[in-house]
Parts: sequence; C-alpha cells; structure tokens
Amino acid sequence: MSTPAPAVAVPGAGTAPGTGPAPAGPAPAPTSASASWDPADGVVVRGTVLLLPGRGEHPGLYGRFGRRLAYDGYRVVATAHGGEAAEADALAERVAEERAALPAGAPVVLAGSDTGALLALAAAGPAAPDGLLLVGLPTAGPRPDGAQRTGTAAEGAWTDELTARTACPVHRDLLGSDPGYRPGALEEPVPAALAEAAERSAPGTPALLVHGGADPVSPPATARRHAARLAAELLLVVDGRHDALNDAPHRSVAAAVVQWLERLRGGPHLPVQLIPVAGPAPVPDAPQAPGDPVAHLPEGVPA
Repeated sequence: MSTPAPAVAVPGAGTAPGTGPAPAGPAPAPTSASASWDPADGVVVRGTVLLLPGRGEHPGLYGRFGRRLAYDGYRVVATAHGGEAAEADALAERVAEERAALPAGAPVVLAGSDTGALLALAAAGPAAPDGLLLVGLPTAGPRPDGAQRTGTAAEGAWTDELTARTACPVHRDLLGSDPGYRPGALEEPVPAALAEAAERSAPGTPALLVHGGADPVSPPATARRHAARLAAELLLVVDGRHDALNDAPHRSVAAAVVQWLERLRGGPHLPVQLIPVAGPAPVPDAPQAPGDPVAHLPEGVPA
C-alpha cells in the first residue's frame, strides 16, 4: 500500500478570495484516517455510505456532504486509502462490519471520488455493497486539457488547480487553508493496477455516477462509458468541475444522492418517485426521453 505524501505549504497567500489561503476563511477540516457523520440521536439510520476520498484529499474535507446526508438519516464514513487495488479485501471487511450494525434492509453503499471511485468500483465484487456511488471517475492517461505541471510553486498553477477542482468559493478557501490537503496531487498518474481492476469490475450492483460536465481532469465521456457498461444512472452537473460533491451546486448533488439512496432502499427497480410535470424550460440539450439515465444539474449558488 502506498503511503500518502506529507502535506506541503500551500502557495498563493494573500491572493484574491477563492484563489489561495484565506486567513479569515473556514477552519481547516480535521485531518485523520477516517471521519464519520451520524444522524441525530433518536433518528433511525437508513443506511451507511462508505466514502473514499480522491488524490490529495483527506476524509475531513467531506464534512459538508456528510452532514447533509446525516440530516436525512444516512451515516457517512469517509476513510483514507492508498489508492491500491489490493485494498479491496479490507474494504470487503468494512462493508460487512457496517452491514452487521445496520437495521435489516438498510443499504451499505460504497462510494468514492476520483481514485476513490476507482477503488470503490474495483472492490465492488468482493465487498458486495448494496450500491455504488462513483464521483469524478478519472482517466488513466494524460489530462484531457493537456495540462502537465510538475508542482504548485507558481500562484497561477495553484489557481488552475482550484479551478479544476471546484467553483465553490467556500471549498476553495477550505482547500487553501487546510494543512492536510496535498496540492498538486491531481497531476499524479492514476495507478495503472487500480485503473485496470476498475475496468475489469462489472459487479451488477446498482450504481449512481456523478460527473462534472466541464471536468478538466476527466472528460464526461469517461463517466458515460462506465455508466453504459455498468447499466448505471448518470448525473452530469452542468458546468461542473472534478470534485462534484464539493462543487458549487453541492446542495443539488447531495439532494440527488439522497433521492437515489431512497430508491435503493426500496429495491433497485423502484421507479423515480418525483416526476416534474410543469415548470421552467429544461436545460438546453438535456435528455427528454423517458428512462434516459442522464440528468443535468444546473450550477447553483455556493454556500
């Protein structure tokens, strides 16, 4: 198992809000091997989401997403990992432990962002979760925007990295002030063995893929290809960046995830429970055919 690189100093101090460290910004997220968010006392746990962060991230960066799902009754546990396909067996044990602690019928979902999504997919066979939530599945080759940088020493490179990750100013400032976040990690190659294991995985598990429509790290075509071969649902976030769970429309994305979790609780073939029959004109080029697995989420107002 590879050892995550130590945190390094974040460049860009004193830059405009959302482009570098902000002295008066949000407090750094707690850095640890795992972090969890539980429903309030007295609330029946409706399921558990085991979340694997992506390159450069740590579990504490998903506090906003964890709190949102916990409010709706879902326990969220984010766990650090080394990005190795060999970790699948350990994840299988973790899924079994979480399932044993839940009420009968409550699902355990294996989720991940970036390389965490690849690991979740690679582990789906032995882990046998009730569902998969795969966010920002990365490509194994060079970045589609052609960016090839060797570090983040330049302020411009740091701004580019933030722009690739998220359009949410709150999360941008969090990344800029968090000593546990590892700048430049998105430039690291996706482990070949992990990518190959994910490609071989076809578990037949109900899956939801979420991907930024303007993701400069991994093009939406990557998500479309995986969704087609996995027979999965796909949510494309209009103008969305790579970190879809922490992007500007994070509320809309979290709400869509909760709706999917509710359908998962009722069985993989439970139909959509809310159908819009009137309202504003649809997003241009949004699919209109019944049963189309792709939905478009407009970019919303940041936190």
